[in-house]
Formats: sequence, C-alpha cells, structure tokens
Amino acid sequence: MPRILARLAILATAGTILLSAAAGASDVKINIGLGIPAVQPPVVIAAPPQLVVVPGTSVYYAPEVPTNFFFYKGRYYTAANGIWSVASAYNGPWAVIQIGQVPQPILAVPVEYYKIPPGQLKKKGPPPWAGQGHGSHPKKSKDK
Repeated sequence: MPRILARLAILATAGTILLSAAAGASDVKINIGLGIPAVQPPVVIAAPPQLVVVPGTSVYYAPEVPTNFFFYKGRYYTAANGIWSVASAYNGPWAVIQIGQVPQPILAVPVEYYKIPPGQLKKKGPPPWAGQGHGSHPKKSKDK
C-alpha cells in the first residue's frame, strides 16, 4: 500500500509541475483525441434561406439551397453522403447525428424534395428509411 501512495504522490507532483509550466506558457495547446472526426459544416449559408413547406407535412425545405436542407420544430437538418447533421440555427454550428435521431417526419419527406437524393432512391415517394428509419430491403429470390 505505501508503494501505491508513493506512486500517486509522484504522479500528482509531476502533474502539478506540468500544469504550472503550461499555465505560464502562452503557446501551449492541449488536444485530447477521442477518435471523433472533426465536423466540417455540411452547408455554409450567409443569410437565412427561404423555407417552403413540404406539402402534407410540418417539414420545410429550402429550394434555393444547393444541398439537402430541412427545417422541423425549430431545428435545421441536412444530409450529405449518408451523414445527417442538425443545428439550431440555419448557419450552424452543425452536429453529426445518427439516422435514428432524425425526426420521422423528415425521414418521410419524399425524395423529390431532396437536392441530392441519398443513395439510389426512387424518383417519387419517401426514402427507404421512412418506414422504420432504416428502409426495407426486399429479399432476393432463390429461384434459379
């Protein structure tokens, strides 16, 4: 037990020395890598975009924005390359979210309201994830 306490004391002393040295240096940067990729803004918009309601829904889309851009219940959503992002303001900051975190009304927006249809989607109707959030996958026929 005394060995453990001695090691803890040494570590605490070393940590204190490092922190006090870092506090005195003006160019010290601390970076904690957690394996989380840097989030690039999915879309950069200089002014609030015109929003138009998607017929039959409470979701809005921005017809003048060159990317998939939706508004629902006070939040903005965008999808690019299979990655969904959300922001509380039209110009960010954006946070990447899982498809399960995207509200169902947005997932049910018909493909014709997307600027860039995600994946290989049909020209009309909702995206494949509209039903369960993951889409249906037809079973392959085993006929030969």
